[in-house]
Amino acid sequence: KAAGDELVVVVACDNTVRRRKHEPVTPEAMRLRLVQSLKPVDKAVLGKDTGDFFETLKEIDPDIIMLGYDQSFDEKELQEQLDSRGFRTKVLRAAECSDDLNGTRKIISRIVRMQGAGE
Repeated sequence: KAAGDELVVVVACDNTVRRRKHEPVTPEAMRLRLVQSLKPVDKAVLGKDTGDFFETLKEIDPDIIMLGYDQSFDEKELQEQLDSRGFRTKVLRAAECSDDLNGTRKIISRIVRMQGAGE
């Protein structure tokens, strides 16, 4: 939130997660509620299932897009695409989270290891 006055988070819909990563561990509605409950988040919206994230961006009209450290977008290429579509938006990338439990699959893996070790 240090990059702007308001933090709006776009949560990927299940089909986008499937296309870009893997089968979602948690359903989109649960991920959306989780993100909405975070104190720094002013608003969370579910991304559209059209494959064109610019549709969602048109509705939000952000000044800044803060990419997650692990998102596969190339910042320069995304900036060029935004510019060519008339957006006046700056693209930044967040630093990697130092916490080793920064994903649902990592959390599940840790729980399984702990149960196997009898902790």
